[in-house]
Formats: sequence, structure tokens, C-alpha cells
Amino acid sequence: MNSQLLTVLLLPLLGVSGSWGQGQDPQGPLEDLPKEPLGEEVPKEDGVLVLSGRTLSLALQEHPALLVEFYAPWCGHCQALAPEYSKAATLLAAESAPVTLAKVDGPAEPELMEEFGVTEYPTLKFFRDGNRTHPEEYTGPREAEGITEWLRRRVGPSATHLKDEEGTQALIDAWDVVVIGFFQDLQDEDVATFLALARDAVDITFGLTDQPQLFQKFGLTKDTVVLFKKFDEGRADFPMDKETGLDLGDLSRFLVVHSMHLVTEFNQQTSPKIYAARILNHLLLFVNQTLAPHQELLASFREAAPPFRGQVLFVVVDVAANNDHVLQYFGLKAEEAPTLRLVNTETTKKYAPTDGGPVTAASVAAFCHSVFRGEIKPYLLSQELPLDWDQRPVKILVGKNFEQVAFDESKNVFVKFYAPWCSHCKEMAPAWEALAERYRDHEDIIIAELDATANELEAFAVHGFPTLKYFPAGPGRKVIEYKSARDLETFSQFLDAGGELPVKEPTEKPETPFLEPPANSTLGPKEEL
Repeated sequence: MNSQLLTVLLLPLLGVSGSWGQGQDPQGPLEDLPKEPLGEEVPKEDGVLVLSGRTLSLALQEHPALLVEFYAPWCGHCQALAPEYSKAATLLAAESAPVTLAKVDGPAEPELMEEFGVTEYPTLKFFRDGNRTHPEEYTGPREAEGITEWLRRRVGPSATHLKDEEGTQALIDAWDVVVIGFFQDLQDEDVATFLALARDAVDITFGLTDQPQLFQKFGLTKDTVVLFKKFDEGRADFPMDKETGLDLGDLSRFLVVHSMHLVTEFNQQTSPKIYAARILNHLLLFVNQTLAPHQELLASFREAAPPFRGQVLFVVVDVAANNDHVLQYFGLKAEEAPTLRLVNTETTKKYAPTDGGPVTAASVAAFCHSVFRGEIKPYLLSQELPLDWDQRPVKILVGKNFEQVAFDESKNVFVKFYAPWCSHCKEMAPAWEALAERYRDHEDIIIAELDATANELEAFAVHGFPTLKYFPAGPGRKVIEYKSARDLETFSQFLDAGGELPVKEPTEKPETPFLEPPANSTLGPKEEL
């Protein structure tokens, strides 16, 4: 969990072309396009249509609701999705749902990739009524039931129409969380907004009603969205303002906040909701759930949570579970539990209690208030400085020595900011080592590297990997970002010119330096998300 994870981990719960393919000019619905030979049969694999540039038009003609996955055989995320995608196709076929799943091998069909603006794998697009020009981007889950439910809500109703008390109570009793829209007029524009949200929030069950007896049963006098839940306070109401109408963003945030427990345990299932809640402040209690004294702290943590609902998300992290990445992000070790940390997901600033006292409801609340009043300063991560940090040609920088070395007015310092998992960093490593070897006898030049996943800097944040920055000698703390070719000779030209490259007349369109993207970025057609 680093800025990337917070950012990675900050995925929305609710849904957030290029040139023509095949030499066609597809305007409007498919009926206006040349037809493919009707005798050709589209192959299937594990219940999923296997499409090509030739057979896509045929599939659009035959299937009015078609979900298409653009994948790459080498993509690990595509491989993980494949069994879930096939299972979804089987589930939909078993219930005779009027929707079909298909896939396209992206690298084998570059014209389709260009036509549909596919820039990452896997990308899924939903086609309705043969319309080739305006498919809907798939924004749902990547497990079989989630895919199935996302599609069900597009080819069928997204909310159950409730007409009596018995049916309403049965729906509420059947699920942990149920959202019901109470509307006096089902033709109101707010109903369309409500149903649009219900189409995408596939992990919540929705109903709607206009029945006066149901308004009376639940104590309502005006249009209201009510969230019923089998935990915490049991119910949360979202009254609607007739003058301003129902705001989709406000309602979606309300549902995400109130569909979560006051205190949420961090795990693989809950993490998407945690990061989608759009609550900027996350308060984490690190405990070892195998120890009774640690378990006793949970009641105090929960007691402190209600006044902060919507402002602070309370999260429990079990250090005895598989949460090492969370510990690493906060610079913690398991033996430091129990302890608190607060992070602002917008600024990525992290805060730790300063008193070291026990975790109580009062101390938890006091910690939050101290952070909000600016009484506690954020802390920055840093690895320990190795004793031999300056013994190799490439010098090792960490948070603790970065300022001293990078902004040394007598040195020109060229720094590679990298991530240990970054493949592009690994590819350029030999050139970086060779550069350091070439300039090791230049007393005024330092070639260095810093692991930006384990060290944070006050001067600036590092978002892409590798990032290369040059800190020229002299006053003013000047920083020059290097954005050219990553080879030994170009690096050398840059250094010899004092942080500049000679201007040349371009003979072809220059290439953008390729950065290792944070999770869920959309850089380049060969990214795995």
C-alpha cells in the first residue's frame, strides 16, 4: 500500500475512438454496415465467442447484447480473468439470459484495437443492438457473479418493483444491505438517476416503490432513498430535495459510506470498497488478531468511530494476516502492533500518534482531532542508510541522506528513482551502472539511485518508475527532469552538457519515455491492469 496502492487500492465502486477499422466508416447502428456472410460460424471456447476482425460484425448482427473482452495471451491479469469470464458465460447461458460473452486477441487484431481505442489489457466493452460506434465501457467486478450481475442489470431491471409490505420485508430480510427508493411518482427524473446508479452498484440489492402504505410503514413523508442493513445502526436515510433533484454523486457516496461497517477489517474482499469510499482520511488500527489483549482494543476503536462517519474511515489491519504490503507502506513492523496510523489518501501524508499511550476511545478521537488541527506533523518513510552507501559507482540514497547529497551545491547529482518490481527499471540498470563507472573519477558528478517505494521525500513525490532527475551544482535547489532516451551515450551527452541535450531536427516523431505505471493506469497498449 504506497501512494500507488492508495491510489491502487483507491478503486471506484461505481463506474467511473480511434480510427476506423477494417477500412469501414461505421456510422450509426450495424444495420447500415455491410453484412458478413451469414453462413460463417463464430467459434467458441469455454462458452465464450472467439472473435476476429472478420467475425465481430457477424457477432454484432446475431447478438443484441454482447460483452467483448480485449485480451493479450501474455497478460497475467487476462489469465486470471479467463476462468471467471468463462464461468460467467456458463451462468448466463444456464438462465437463458439474452446476453453473450466474447473475446478478441488484441495483439492479433491491431485494427480492432485501434478502432475501439483499446490501450490496456484486459479491456471489456458492452455492445447493444449492434451499435459498433458507441459501446459501453465495462466498469464492473472481475469475478463471475459480479460480471453476471452487471450484465443482468443491463438486459433486465436493475431494481425490484415493490408493491406490498410482504415483498418489501422479504427483500430486506434476504440481504445484508438493501437500498430502496421511495418515490411518489415513478415517472420522476430522480427515478432514472436512481436506476442508473443501481445498474452499476452490483454488490448492493435495490428496490423501488410508489406505494403509500410503504411510505407509512417506514415513517416517510417525502421521496427518500433508504439503506437497510443488518449491522451498526440498521438503517440510513437519504431524503431528496425536490428543487435540486437527486444528485448521482451524492447518492453514490452516501451508499458507499453507509453500506460499510463503522469499522472495516482490511482484506482482499473489503479493500476495493475501502478505497472507493471517497473518504479522504483513513485511520488504521494495526493489531495481532491472534492475541487476546489486541482483540480487546477493537471495542474501544469502534466506540470512537460514529462521530467520524463520512470524515474518517476506520480500518483494522491484522498484522498476523497477509498484510505485509500495508505494513511496508506505513514503515511498520508486525511487532510494533498495536498502533495507530492516519493517512490522507489525497495528499498521501501519514500521521502517527506522538504520545505512545494505550489505544482507547478517547485516545483515538484525540489523535484524529490533533491531526485535523495541525498539531501532529506528517512523517516520511526512509530506509536506514547503508554503511557502504557511497562505496560503489552508483551511490545509494535513502530519505535520510537525500537532501544532503542531492542538493550539495558542489556536486552535479543524477538520480534514478526506481521501484524494485519495475521491469523498465531493471532493463535500464546496466546502462545506469555503466554511466556510474564512466564518471566515477569525476569528483563533481554523482550517479545515484533511490528506492522510491521505501523512501519518501519532502521536496517532491515520485509517481512513475523509473523517474530520472538531475540536480545541478550551485545554489537554488534546481531540479531538471530527464525525459530522453535511456542509454549510456545519451546519458553521457546530457551530463557533459550540464543537464541539457543538444537540439536536433527531428527526423521522425519523438517517442514519449515509457514509465512503469501505477496500478490501474492507462499508459500504453501493452499494460497489464
